Amino acid sequence: MIPGDLPRQTLSFLRERFAAAGIRPKTDLGQNFLIDLNLLRVLVERADLSPQDVVLEIGSGSGSLTSMLAERAAYVISVEIDPRLHALAQQLVGQKANVCLLCQDALKSKNQLHPQILESLKQALDAAPGRRFKLVANLPYNVATPVITNLLALDVPPVSMTATVQREVAERIVARPGSKDYGSLSVWVQSQCRVSIERVIPPQAFWPRPKVFSAIIHVDIDMKRRDRISDLDFFHACIRSLFLHRRKLLRTQILSVLGREVGKEEVDGLLRELGVDPQSRAEKLSVEQLINLAGAIQDRFPKPLMSMRGRNAHMTDGDPL
Repeated sequence: MIPGDLPRQTLSFLRERFAAAGIRPKTDLGQNFLIDLNLLRVLVERADLSPQDVVLEIGSGSGSLTSMLAERAAYVISVEIDPRLHALAQQLVGQKANVCLLCQDALKSKNQLHPQILESLKQALDAAPGRRFKLVANLPYNVATPVITNLLALDVPPVSMTATVQREVAERIVARPGSKDYGSLSVWVQSQCRVSIERVIPPQAFWPRPKVFSAIIHVDIDMKRRDRISDLDFFHACIRSLFLHRRKLLRTQILSVLGREVGKEEVDGLLRELGVDPQSRAEKLSVEQLINLAGAIQDRFPKPLMSMRGRNAHMTDGDPL
């Protein structure tokens, strides 16, 4: 339950605070605030916080969710890009000893979290033995995918992530092979985690109302799954390449990655060894098959892959990582 002395993020509460501060939400920054108290409870309770947890919140907003997290966790690092909202959060939770409010972008670039956030996390985790890192957030739509993706690329990823995201993103994360939503994001998350959609959220649960539905997702890191991947950086780059053009044959995509040094026969031979039809497409392969394929490509063709990571740094597709 939400303790009675904490602010209740209702529509009237937010409107009054915003009016008093003379500001309006910026939808281009994904400033849509969850005003359904029952759904806020679902979000926080599903995170299963304890006094050993260090929580990262992206999007402080008014500070209401930050306050709820601080009541349960050892420490909360909350990040807000908008100085106006950062000031509101400061008024509400700025005096709490276990809260660090950062006013900055969560991302240094699309492919990298901001170093200040990583340093703050390290300090909080090192402050006491047994501390665990979790993400709990009402993620702004425009950064949800890169935040989740980059957190999973860390040497020490969060043990869990519980967040509201656009329903379309949630459906891509949990998608199964062969479905229209299955892509590089699905494979990247499922290769390392157990994932679930906890609730689908209608637009009227937010203020201002977005034009799309949202969802609460819960992601648990599974180190046994993660340990199957010998080189996370390479695997990341490889699956992005394989899903870059979804309708192309798997053989064609692999040849495009490897370049002229490798022929069709060599690629077909590798695929048949793995029990994969060269005429199939990446979207038909299971996560396990794609892990095995990426490992086999790296082992069999190390030389042609030397520049692959650099090329992938600039790739974009319909399911970006």
